[in-house]
Amino acid sequence: MEITNITFDELAIGDGIEVSRLVTARDVELFAVVSGDHNPLHLDPEYGATTPFGECIGHGMLIGAFVSAMIGMEFMGPGTVYLGQNLEFRSPIFLGDTLTLSLTVTDKHARKPWVTMALKVTNQDGKEVSRGESKVIAPTEKQTLTVVPPPPVELVDHDSPRLDGAIN
Repeated sequence: MEITNITFDELAIGDGIEVSRLVTARDVELFAVVSGDHNPLHLDPEYGATTPFGECIGHGMLIGAFVSAMIGMEFMGPGTVYLGQNLEFRSPIFLGDTLTLSLTVTDKHARKPWVTMALKVTNQDGKEVSRGESKVIAPTEKQTLTVVPPPPVELVDHDSPRLDGAIN
């Protein structure tokens, strides 16, 4: 698969993108592994049932990861560099939620290729779950690159025997 970037000069105030993303148990589990955040609120259904949410919720910063992927893979693309991200979490995200993430260019720096974008994230019911702002250095040269696929990842449940009979 190839992706082509959008350069600073091609961007205009008001340009944007909207992407929908299903929050899966695998997303939450992989994020827990990568981030080291193994809070039972995200991973233990028995514990989640005892909380005010009544079930496990996704990590708020999973939204930040979705935004990063959206900017780097679907909007500005290759050569884009994050300067900052702020997020306000308005409501929890649950496994099975379909999130709609919307980014809109709100500012372009006059002398540097810096771009500011407003972020709004809603769930399948139209409820705002997060909002914020992303700041990036936009690419200045047009590029089309081949995407390197991620390595395969296997999640193993350490509390149950493996299907292949091996010891965990």
